[in-house]
Amino acid sequence: MPDSPPAVTRRAFLHRTGAGAVLLAGGVLAGGTAAAAPAGRSALAGPARGPAPADLDPLALLRKMLSFDTQNFGEGGATRAHAEMLKAVWEAAGVPAQIVPTPKKDNVHLIARIEGATAAPPLLLLGHSDVVPVERDKWSVDPFAGIVRDGEVYGRGALDMKGANSANISALLRHVKEGARFDRDIIVLTDCDEEAGQYGSHWLAEHHWDKINAGMVLTEGGWFLAQKDRRTPMLITVTRQDKVYFNLDLAAGGTATHSSKPNPDSAIARLSRAVADLDTWLAPVALTPVTREYFGALAKATDDRPFERALRLLLSARSQQARERAAALVVRRSSYPWLHQALLRTTHAFVIEDAGYKENVIPSKATLRLNCRGVPGGQRPRDFLAAIRRRLADREVTVALAGNPGESEEDALKRLDETWAKAPSSLDSPLFRAIGAAAAETYPDAVFAPALFEAGTSLSPWTSKGVPGYGVYPYVVDNDQLIAMHGNDERIAVEALKQGTEFMYRLFGRFRAG
Repeated sequence: MPDSPPAVTRRAFLHRTGAGAVLLAGGVLAGGTAAAAPAGRSALAGPARGPAPADLDPLALLRKMLSFDTQNFGEGGATRAHAEMLKAVWEAAGVPAQIVPTPKKDNVHLIARIEGATAAPPLLLLGHSDVVPVERDKWSVDPFAGIVRDGEVYGRGALDMKGANSANISALLRHVKEGARFDRDIIVLTDCDEEAGQYGSHWLAEHHWDKINAGMVLTEGGWFLAQKDRRTPMLITVTRQDKVYFNLDLAAGGTATHSSKPNPDSAIARLSRAVADLDTWLAPVALTPVTREYFGALAKATDDRPFERALRLLLSARSQQARERAAALVVRRSSYPWLHQALLRTTHAFVIEDAGYKENVIPSKATLRLNCRGVPGGQRPRDFLAAIRRRLADREVTVALAGNPGESEEDALKRLDETWAKAPSSLDSPLFRAIGAAAAETYPDAVFAPALFEAGTSLSPWTSKGVPGYGVYPYVVDNDQLIAMHGNDERIAVEALKQGTEFMYRLFGRFRAG
């Protein structure tokens, strides 16, 4: 993520596990299968005739987006063909759009700007075009074909976040077709390198701030959750704060020798014992005003009475011990257990392991990267680091904070302290009010609430300047769909996408000028 330490390059690792890359770029017919075509081509309407009917249909537009392979293996993705397709979509609707190249070949940003009626600070929609790699052999469908099966559309980026981009763009094009005039400029930035790389939103802000200067920003984030039936909208959230992103590197040493003579001084075994120590260990529960409001809204929203009682126990707990017991019950009762576990505490995930180089050599070193996400205003990253070191004190492993190049550990911790202490975006802004109004109109039986995002976004260039930034994924998801994010068989429900597009249409309608 652009506001986090640079990602470790693992192209070779990903290719060993089957994450190949095949470029499929072409037009997609609504309701059909992906049609291969030369990169950058798409099925578009004639010039300057208004939005093509397919581009007003979020499913057709999403399938067109999914047909472009924009995998990012850690050093940025090839997004030019995707950007050229979207540029043609905007220009066919009479909206000027500009491709902004970066120093990396075929790695580009796209900026479209709908001119408003006044000089009010613009509203910026931030959506990334790059996607994480795929393990093709673990998908049940072609991840770049936009297959629709059993009411769901499959593809890498269907949820994160080409689905959100299609809902946003289709909704805006509908307003454009109606001849709407907004009360301010609306900037639609489809950026690159959100999933890692040097030329994401930070680079764009540094070199082209005049093109993306805005008064409010909306990006990926808040989840639309369902009741236990997995369909009925329950809780509509907008995120106003991201968790704090940082990495820890564990390293163990041992005696390098011939593999014919196993010895008790094994780096791999030593590291494995440390991993086992951390596998089921949880950081302490930390409720903040933001997460308390979220879990309170969840208690009001759910129709599952045992789950509601668990949530109310959590919120009323007077001691840390009682809070931990209630949190365990909340996670056990939740239909979204991994999400709610993540919102309760600092998390650590085992993401990259490296050891050995030849089958007849016992290596002298084994390393592991932990990706960690802290709760702003909860446990400080420096305190989490200290807790990990205490836990592994007898395991003969080193634990290092992975900072930026040339950065000392203390400087990295101070930087994380600043992120940890940053206030959430305001609840008093035209954009937040518009999101709440659209939620009430589109999902009248659901509860609306602000929330913490368990992951990270590209919002930092704006929020660091005091510009309020928020996040929504505008479609109801069940837990299986949520887990498939960055995983295999990523997908969203077609009807949820259409309803989410209606939500975005109503949101943008709050900014129409008369």
